[in-house]
Amino acid sequence: MKSPVTAAVRFLRAHKIAYTEHLYAYQERGGTTVSARELGVSEHVVVKTLIMQTEDAKPLVALMHGDKQVSTKNLARIIGAKGITPCDPKVATKHSGYVVGGTSPFGTRKVMPIYMEKSILDLPRIYINGGARGFLVSLKPSVLTDVIKAIPVSVATEGVA
Repeated sequence: MKSPVTAAVRFLRAHKIAYTEHLYAYQERGGTTVSARELGVSEHVVVKTLIMQTEDAKPLVALMHGDKQVSTKNLARIIGAKGITPCDPKVATKHSGYVVGGTSPFGTRKVMPIYMEKSILDLPRIYINGGARGFLVSLKPSVLTDVIKAIPVSVATEGVA
């Protein structure tokens, strides 16, 4: 099976970012549990890309370890919003250009602020969606702050979303 050439892949290539491609058997609603198992890696190194919005419908991206959840209350407090909620899947697709389950923070349709759990930067490599269901890319986490200007925050809570 050949890896797809997605907007994320085009973005990574255009910015000369070193990455490796990983295909796996996508499972509806399987999330990072399935991708980690399929790739034989810890769910902690698989980073999920979540499209969320503030109370006034301003979209944002949250990047979180696969085995953690985003504390929307803490994130809202940090960014000065009254509240933050996950976007409806159709709205998320409109903002990102990706279908839910295949959302990448690279090459999004709309430029949105990106917030990432700061402990992601402690990992030697991460696995993050490459812009299609069943397709992750592995790269250095510093790419998130250096290239897409993700803002490190501390908003992780236990469990999975």
